[in-house]
Amino acid sequence: MFIRKDKESYSLLYEILGFLPYNLRPYQTAFTHSSYSSGHNKKLCNNERLEFLGDSILSSVASDFLYKKFRNQREGFLSKSRSKLVCRESLNKIATRIGLDKLIESTNKGQHHNTNIYGNAFEALIGAIYIDRGYDYCLRFVQEKVFTDDCSIEDMIKADNNYKSSLIEWSQKEHREVTFNLISEEKQNSDYLFTSEVLIDGDSYGTGIGFSKKESQQHAAKEAMERIKELR
Repeated sequence: MFIRKDKESYSLLYEILGFLPYNLRPYQTAFTHSSYSSGHNKKLCNNERLEFLGDSILSSVASDFLYKKFRNQREGFLSKSRSKLVCRESLNKIATRIGLDKLIESTNKGQHHNTNIYGNAFEALIGAIYIDRGYDYCLRFVQEKVFTDDCSIEDMIKADNNYKSSLIEWSQKEHREVTFNLISEEKQNSDYLFTSEVLIDGDSYGTGIGFSKKESQQHAAKEAMERIKELR
């Protein structure tokens, strides 16, 4: 993938980046999920290390952007806003919007619940850009491709995607007891799949599936919040 003879992939990569890479290898690694590398060639690198690097860089870039955009806001607002901009749900949407889903090599990406592959790959892409071109290119890429007017930054910041936190706040106001139970944990290829259930006063209000216990709880809480709205 990403050799110059592969014109379609190379053209799409250029369209996403907005510049020509010096070194294609880190980009190839950025789009290789661990399930693909372990299933095809165990010697292949996967994008987990680049994801770690890109996560830190993206947090720094988001902090810089928010600090300059909201000059009169306090630290608490800036921290919460950064969390919303770089949360998995936001990154999954951004990755799909710019076309990363077409370049990812994974045995899992066809599974409806495995949406985090795209957000993880986006962070890995940031890491690849940093290795290939340096921090300034990362800053420019994120500003031009992510923090744009059509991305509705204000809407992303105002959105409340922390369903577990919202559910707990609701339960405290209504004097209801909320508990989360882990129903199952099973391995699928190179990933672990978690299923959680949320109980309100002992009654089941929702279940959720995710590639981490936290993600499964968020999905369960979302289902519970939707049910609560229906019962009102």
